[in-house]
Amino acid sequence: MNVQAAAQTKPAFRKVHWMERDIAVERRPDGVIVMKSRVPLIDYEPHLAAPLAKWAKERPDLTWLAQRAGDDRQWRRVPYAEAKRTVDGLTQALLDMKLPAEGPVAILSGNSIEHALMTMAAMQARLPAAPVSPAYSLMSQDHLKLKYLFDLVKPAAIMVQDGPTFQKALDALDLTGIKVIHVARPPEGIASVSFADMAATKVTADVEASIAAITPDTVGKLLFTSGSTGMPKAVINTQRMMCANAAQMMQTRPRQPDAQPPVYLDWMPWNHTMGGNALFNPLLVDGGSLYIDDGRPMPGMIDETLRNLREISPSYYANVPAGYAAIAGAMEKDAALAQSFFKNIGLMAYGGARLPDDLYERMQALAVRTTGERIVFYTGWGCTETSPTSTGTYWDTERVGLIGLPFPGVELKMVPVDAKYELRLRGINVMPGYYNQPDLTKAAFDEEGFYKIGDAGVFVDDNDPVKGLIFSGRVVEDFKLTTGTFVHVGSLRTDIIAAATPVVQDALITGQDREFIGVLAWPNLPACRLLIEQPEASFADVVKHPKVLACFKDGLRAHNAASVGASSRRIARAMFLVEPPSIDGNELTDKGYINQRAGLERRAAQMAELYAQHPGEDVIVLK
Repeated sequence: MNVQAAAQTKPAFRKVHWMERDIAVERRPDGVIVMKSRVPLIDYEPHLAAPLAKWAKERPDLTWLAQRAGDDRQWRRVPYAEAKRTVDGLTQALLDMKLPAEGPVAILSGNSIEHALMTMAAMQARLPAAPVSPAYSLMSQDHLKLKYLFDLVKPAAIMVQDGPTFQKALDALDLTGIKVIHVARPPEGIASVSFADMAATKVTADVEASIAAITPDTVGKLLFTSGSTGMPKAVINTQRMMCANAAQMMQTRPRQPDAQPPVYLDWMPWNHTMGGNALFNPLLVDGGSLYIDDGRPMPGMIDETLRNLREISPSYYANVPAGYAAIAGAMEKDAALAQSFFKNIGLMAYGGARLPDDLYERMQALAVRTTGERIVFYTGWGCTETSPTSTGTYWDTERVGLIGLPFPGVELKMVPVDAKYELRLRGINVMPGYYNQPDLTKAAFDEEGFYKIGDAGVFVDDNDPVKGLIFSGRVVEDFKLTTGTFVHVGSLRTDIIAAATPVVQDALITGQDREFIGVLAWPNLPACRLLIEQPEASFADVVKHPKVLACFKDGLRAHNAASVGASSRRIARAMFLVEPPSIDGNELTDKGYINQRAGLERRAAQMAELYAQHPGEDVIVLK
């Protein structure tokens, strides 16, 4: 059977009502291409306080937020009307504090009901919400990034989910003049006010007056970049940016009038723009229900996600590839879990890395086995500075690795760089700049006002741009070998991780100004332990085990065999790393992504070993 005939025999995708792909393409004489959608952007909310008020009136009893709580870990549900009352009480309390105008409210907390309510209250009081990665407080030993960020934005108030948990972080900060708010327990030796007491504040007309004074240019949030190119920057997120971007995402897949309100189950951190904006904001605008998942796609925490998915059937689900891999493995053994997961789902989304082809096929096989239909996998592309999503795959596609096409209201500029394009963005969802850093703001935009995101892409088909774009890594990470061969790090890194599955968790690609490409890889400890049937094995144990080494070598050899004639992709040497990536050393961003540049700088000794004239026994040499 030919490929076309085989494709025709596949079950249909579950129906999604997509916006049309009507793209204008401008090709300039210098090779620059500018793309934009001809579809006009729909009307959007004036600010995020508006949909909360709307649904509190129209859907007062519908659950907006839910999270497991208490010793029995049952769902604590907060309907829209209750949420509005609580947010208004918190808003009044913030106004009563007489905080400096536009003084940020920093939030030291993971995702929680209180985190969401305080975020909305800060915005209603016209004080930017500034959620800070819990890793900077709880994983860091020197709190250097936390202190840097507080000095940068100078918050007027801080909310901590639990005082004792964040005690060391609070002790590291100069809290002079800063109001401290605690949710669970107060910090020791630091004056603080209770979240519950603030929520009980009697509401006056001042709250409605504050909401009425919100403008499209009012700063709603300060979201911090991941620090992958240095210290994190505070990105100004205006109400216009966030509301327009929510409309852009919703416009590409409009919900039908007779459809039920959307239901999300999500773990992605709200201090990051993907969870805090791309998921949180559209769901609020659409009047849906958000179940906070306290699980994570990692050993020891994925069971919480699986428990939640047995009870909650989402209509939209997003995760990173590692999360889907864990869920797929569980569903392959548990038909009831698969039935709950696929019951109402209309769309699956992924981000953070390319979804492996084999994982895509496994998820589709599960969908067909459970429902008789396939489910479209969707992804978008953007960054903190673009609030975040600027392109998306808004059509039925079987291809993974795409970043799609521009949303309405977005212009995508493509500047030729070797065999690919550097991507730049201009539009209503793009930031006005970095908070208190005008020099960095100026450097971030080109002469036409396009934001220089630093990513690269290529067309699926040069002759048919409507087929979309493929992500092609970070321009700043790419390098040349001494032979002059250009190495595209982003795509090569994801391919290596996929080829060496399951024993490689992440990797650094080496070779700048060298004769050949090398790999420094972190082992996937749980998977390696499972492979060698030693549940207590250490990093040092697994990286020397013959089964792990054989899997690593076989994967690299298969990758090389598929890259015959392409010196820009062939791996000559590889080595496992034993020391985990360091957040204090800037190797690991708050999102859990690897900082290639910082990693190579910290691993100079391993680099020397990898490229030694006579490599040691820890180095894998591929013929």
